[in-house]
Amino acid sequence: MIIFNDTVIVEEAIHQKWLGWLQEVHIPAVMATGYFNSYKVLNVIDSPNEGVTYCIQYETDNIQKFNEFYTKHLHQLQEAHNRQFENQFVIFNTLMQTVDAK
Repeated sequence: MIIFNDTVIVEEAIHQKWLGWLQEVHIPAVMATGYFNSYKVLNVIDSPNEGVTYCIQYETDNIQKFNEFYTKHLHQLQEAHNRQFENQFVIFNTLMQTVDAK
């Protein structure tokens, strides 16, 4: 399983507005691309950063699906995020793969 993780640090003053937009607009747009099977939204409890930190994890079956998503959709979705909340968040992405336990 491949997990695409967005970690977003949002200014505290707008984090509720941002979270609403994330759940009502951004996540549905990502899922509508058809490349991901599921997602999770997590709040980082012990973040050392100022603001509110969230992780959004999208799961897909293989790296090829992620690569297609990256090529066809990621930049457009990131631009929409930037337009909506310019200079009010910091984001970084991580691509992970699950490891089967023995």
